Amino acid sequence: MKLRELREDHDLTQQKLSEILNCKQNTYQQYESGKRQIPISVLMKLCLYYGVSADYILELPKGLKYPER
Repeated sequence: MKLRELREDHDLTQQKLSEILNCKQNTYQQYESGKRQIPISVLMKLCLYYGVSADYILELPKGLKYPER
């Protein structure tokens, strides 16, 4: 996942980001390593914090089509 790349690009430690997300550092480390799935609420916080889409964090391919409303 892009979590480590984003965190390092923003000069953050796992500890600091876990404080921002209000979770334990070990829990965040598991998100970053892919050992634990990221809850939607945490994914939303990460998207808003970094200013990126969930597609980017989840490394989904570009050009996906979305349903029209």
